[in-house]
Amino acid sequence: MRMALTHQNDRSWTAPILSLAPGIILSLIVAVAAFGIEAAEVKVTGHRFIENLVIAILLGTAIRSLIPLSASFHPGIRFCEKFILEVAIVLLGASISVQALKAAGPTLVLGIVGTVIVAIAISYGIGRAFGLNKKLATLVACGNSICGNSAIAAAAPVIDAEPGDIASAIAFTAVLGVIMVLALPLALVGFGMTGAQYGVLSGLTVYAVPQVLAAAQPGGAIAVQTGTLVKLIRVMMLGPVLFALGLAARSGGSGGAKIKLKHIAPWFIIGFAIMMGLRSAGAFPEAMVEPLAHTSNALTVLAMAALGLSVDIRSLGRAGGRVVATAVLSILVLTAIALGLIFVLNVG
Repeated sequence: MRMALTHQNDRSWTAPILSLAPGIILSLIVAVAAFGIEAAEVKVTGHRFIENLVIAILLGTAIRSLIPLSASFHPGIRFCEKFILEVAIVLLGASISVQALKAAGPTLVLGIVGTVIVAIAISYGIGRAFGLNKKLATLVACGNSICGNSAIAAAAPVIDAEPGDIASAIAFTAVLGVIMVLALPLALVGFGMTGAQYGVLSGLTVYAVPQVLAAAQPGGAIAVQTGTLVKLIRVMMLGPVLFALGLAARSGGSGGAKIKLKHIAPWFIIGFAIMMGLRSAGAFPEAMVEPLAHTSNALTVLAMAALGLSVDIRSLGRAGGRVVATAVLSILVLTAIALGLIFVLNVG
């Protein structure tokens, strides 16, 4: 009798874990395929035009839209989409150091902070004017103003965004990111910019760090170094923005419930800040930074694969035109603000 109860308890403990397996395995397959396609892209073209994050979500969405998935896949997909993403955000903090602020100087840092805040507000207003719901407008604004896909992925759990809204924001932001990499070098010639000026412009307008490196390359080594620094400072705004979004989301809830720290700053935001603090204090050897960044990226790709697997492509079509219009106008506004900042600060 006692043995039977023990076996029953074992099954009750392992059942929830086993229920995750189908969805996790399917998400892993999609993520590995995304990495493979990206590697083939780089080998054939010599460039990374479409990131593995985007490939993963597109593959997942295609599978979800074309193949009916059994309900047995849902728990594991949800686990990867939420928890795995939160772990990835925590690890991302280890790749950012507060020391980068000292190299930039207070004036440029304040200019970057002001640019992010103003760009978020304007982009959100544009989205609402085009009829986007509040959460989708927020996602597009964060992606446009901070760091593209990563900012969208990080903001999504804070505001409890719908999978369709997340996928829509990421898809169109990713497309614009590629366009910016290809089009931005025209500014180098058209405005006769110096390497430092072009670096600031690249760092303020291009979404992902690898894309900044590619976009800034025509401006030379100074443009690449400046662009990377500006971009890292811009990425560091992710923590404060997520904190503010969490506060706004909870304070706007019904019933005027008491706001707790865990509601304002979910565990993964606190973890992000702790990891960034540890990196800044030198707690991580430099040899660990790159592996942690790669791990964060790999987990994010896995989460994006799961996200795609939870989205039907038909849900994207309904908001497509409005999202495109919002994203395009937002990036134009961001570019104008960046050029104005370069002029006001007289960046050499």
